[in-house]
Amino acid sequence: MKKLLAALLVAGVVQAEDVPIVGNVQSKCVVTTDTAGVYGNPSADELSTAPADGGKLPIVRYDVASGGAYTAKITTPTSFSSSPTLNDTVAWTGSTEVHEVSDAAMSDYEANKVTYAATTEYDLHTAGSAWFKMSSTATYGYGKAFPGGTYRAVVVAECIAN
Repeated sequence: MKKLLAALLVAGVVQAEDVPIVGNVQSKCVVTTDTAGVYGNPSADELSTAPADGGKLPIVRYDVASGGAYTAKITTPTSFSSSPTLNDTVAWTGSTEVHEVSDAAMSDYEANKVTYAATTEYDLHTAGSAWFKMSSTATYGYGKAFPGGTYRAVVVAECIAN
């Protein structure tokens, strides 16, 4: 009797089923390129996005539906994504600043930004839209002229969930 009961218990335990649960999350933060940047060439050894140098500042827009849930993380270029062959070093400088905001509560974004290396972070504590503009300058060698060709660099704009 004990053997029959043990066999029935073991047989009943063998029946099991894993039931999956799936969910899709849509981010409440959208990053959009508002204006693509353009490098001007104010001197033979320099490329710059500054309008005074013939360039155009890139601008990115963050649309946030849930204030306090996201951090904007923007990294200016530290290398070219494509360029003619370069045989010397390139020195990079860049910065990010608030260009425009949709809500007066965002007025502290610029004062409270955190900057390290080529990256700037903003606490997106208020729902709405915020535009950020970036500058980028590349200086080639020591007084060397950039070779002719097309130079491309990328600003990385991320929306990080807190």
